[in-house]
Amino acid sequence: MLVSPSLLAADFTNLYRDIELINNSRASALHLDVMDGVFVPNISFGFSVMEPISKICKKDLDVHLMIVNPERYISRVRDLGATYMTVHLEACQTHIHRTVQQIKECGMKPGIAINPGTPVSWLSDVVEDADMILIMSVNPGFGGQKFIEHSTTK
Repeated sequence: MLVSPSLLAADFTNLYRDIELINNSRASALHLDVMDGVFVPNISFGFSVMEPISKICKKDLDVHLMIVNPERYISRVRDLGATYMTVHLEACQTHIHRTVQQIKECGMKPGIAINPGTPVSWLSDVVEDADMILIMSVNPGFGGQKFIEHSTTK
């Protein structure tokens, strides 16, 4: 089992302390939820926050892009030293195979996320190409939402 705590749960007034807490934990990776205010109705942080974090985090970086056109940022995510890069099927469905291949070509493990309302069957043509599938158990964009129970059946 991999445990990847999200940076969104950190105290942004003391990120160094919270990154050190992760560094000294048994967590497998640090999960970075990137939101653009377009694909999801909220904004989190971007490369200006992720770049300094990548320099002090000793765990694998697990970058989850909840954004439109995530393929534009594959090389920048690679340059962070990320192990995993997860994109939403709904954000790049037309060319999901190409996006997954580009992530692999950059030396990262591709993940594919689906929203709670997306049928799991939509993954059938690409599931074998991904290293990770992320079934969202809340609607992406805001923390503190109620867990959607039937997500576990997916």
